[in-house]
Amino acid sequence: MKTILAAYSGAMRGTGTSVLSSLKDLPTTPWMSRSKMEKHLQAISVLQWVLSFLAMGAACTVLLVYIFCTDCWVIAAMYIAWLIFDWNTPKEGGRRSSWVRNWTVWSYFRDYFPIRLIKTHDLLPSRNYIFGYHPHGIFCFGAFCNFGTEATGFSKRFPGIRPSLATLAGNFRFPVLRDYLMSGGICPVNRNSINYLLSRSGSGNAVVIVVGGAAESLDCAPGMNSVTLKNRKGFVKLALQQGADLVPVYSFGENEVYKQFLFEEGSWWRFAQKRLQKILGFAPCIFHGCGLFSSESWGLVPYCKPITTVVGEPITVPKFEDPSQDVVDMYHAMYTKSLKNLFDNYKTRFGLKESDTLLIQ
Repeated sequence: MKTILAAYSGAMRGTGTSVLSSLKDLPTTPWMSRSKMEKHLQAISVLQWVLSFLAMGAACTVLLVYIFCTDCWVIAAMYIAWLIFDWNTPKEGGRRSSWVRNWTVWSYFRDYFPIRLIKTHDLLPSRNYIFGYHPHGIFCFGAFCNFGTEATGFSKRFPGIRPSLATLAGNFRFPVLRDYLMSGGICPVNRNSINYLLSRSGSGNAVVIVVGGAAESLDCAPGMNSVTLKNRKGFVKLALQQGADLVPVYSFGENEVYKQFLFEEGSWWRFAQKRLQKILGFAPCIFHGCGLFSSESWGLVPYCKPITTVVGEPITVPKFEDPSQDVVDMYHAMYTKSLKNLFDNYKTRFGLKESDTLLIQ
């Protein structure tokens, strides 16, 4: 067990050699093979991200309040002062770290499912882009791994393009969590933040928006191929105002990694979920994966299901300072058609049937 912890510690520090050397030094035992050891490291890598997303913000807030009530209150006061000074950084381009994006832990994260990134067309560094990511899933594992880290080699596949994954603005109000997210190039999904990236940061920027958002996560379950897009036109208007090309992105397998309890439309539970979604900003899904050491038990670890993210063909978008609704509707229809074509062209390659269709709701 000490060897496992030492290996994982090396992965978190980004020193892949320490992980490999620790694994090589493992004695041959009947109860733990090297392949199982590596699988456990992969599961721990995924679990740390899930727990970070769910609990890091609240835990660090409580810890900060606690420290403020102790003899070390000066440390907490200094951090709060810096937090106030740094408050607008997330919506002004953030503070990405190439070192964090290249941590070895993300390679273990990638290999757990595994996650792959498929490039279909070149992207010009002289243009800016808005990627529409579908579907949301429970935790957007494909979006995070492909665009929030370099585990799948985004920068090598798309040279000159800098991705910024947009997520809930509320996450950037929590201490420590905000810095953790920003280090991966993650930004708030609001107009000010996206406008800044597309208008003041030069060219070669790609803002990744999970279009369906929290509402879509309520409908994700194994075997479901539906996206919430029909009335989501804000990202198209934003692209027109900035002259940023639209790029449809679909992740096959995103909905397969967790099992969710789906409530019927009109039921009290469904009403409660939607009501809490509007209040909290995220959907309170009731879901489960498997346990850390057993796929037969229930837990927060997702199931090992392949996730393949396909980046589609860019749609050239002209710049309109004040686009009319007709223009927005036209480009939204073009985007929807392009997304459907992307799904149909690749569905049979990644486990779906020719008869499977993409439901737009």
